[in-house]
Amino acid sequence: MKENIFSGVQPSGIPTIGNYIGAMKSFVDLQDQYNATYCVVNQHAITVPQDPEKLRKMTRQLAALYIALGVDPKKSTIFVQSDVPAHAQLAWIIQCLTGLGELERMTQFKDKSAKNETVNAGLLTYPTLMVGDIVLYKAKYVPVGEDQKQHMELTRNFVDRFNSRFGGILVKPDIITPKEGGRIMSLQDPTSKMSKSDSNPKGFISLMDEPKTVVKKIKSAMTDSLGQVNYDKENQAAISNLLVIYSNLSGQSIDQLVAQYDGKGYGQFKTDLADLVASFLEPIQSKVNQLMSSSDLTDILSEGAKKASQTANETLAEIEAAVGLRY
Repeated sequence: MKENIFSGVQPSGIPTIGNYIGAMKSFVDLQDQYNATYCVVNQHAITVPQDPEKLRKMTRQLAALYIALGVDPKKSTIFVQSDVPAHAQLAWIIQCLTGLGELERMTQFKDKSAKNETVNAGLLTYPTLMVGDIVLYKAKYVPVGEDQKQHMELTRNFVDRFNSRFGGILVKPDIITPKEGGRIMSLQDPTSKMSKSDSNPKGFISLMDEPKTVVKKIKSAMTDSLGQVNYDKENQAAISNLLVIYSNLSGQSIDQLVAQYDGKGYGQFKTDLADLVASFLEPIQSKVNQLMSSSDLTDILSEGAKKASQTANETLAEIEAAVGLRY
């Protein structure tokens, strides 16, 4: 019997090429090996203010992106978080079993609360919703980017505490990150992670960027004065980052790419990388646009929510019984 995997992405903006390489690429690679459940975590998105109409559109677009990237609804369960009430129901139980200090130590909470004048309670407690997302499907593995390691440790610690107190109901998950490329950095600042919320749009490549935009962004990407295509994260962080992107999208090893561009400088390297990224994104964007204007996407998400609800409700019933909420 296949092990379970679960992962989700927020529809708070169009994912970047970094999101794809860091997590979403593995969604496709792993769906044949595991019993895969992939969620559009729209309830996580509202921890910061959202325009309702935009959120609705982004939710559908992200689900369409899953499918366009190669997640197969016949192999994987694809659904929207708010369509399965068990997620929010379980999050309350987890909040009541989680210490305030644990949540206040989360680096994402510290970072986001420092940037916002007003902080809602959901921004503090949303990691408990994330814990619930994972444990509802008894996921053994969670394919996510390296930036989620702290939340995974919160999940693993919660599972240990819960099982110790209430019996071995929950599965303790392990993280799956890519061997190389788990953390793609900004094109303009190789010390910062590539982010769809970057105030400088030149720092990231969106999965829906037009070809001419992709070319401009890659050609203006930071390099260095050495003029040699080498993989050296310490001394040539910017070029090393571009090499990781190139390697992940082309299937060539970094050593092969370094040999290929030996003595050729950065101009040819950037031109070829820009062409590669643009040609990679073009069929994905075409499929997304097709799905967005089709009823097929609604049908896939509806069917996915039914399937997810069946599993989630069974786990929620077990947890409620264990803590004394079933009488």
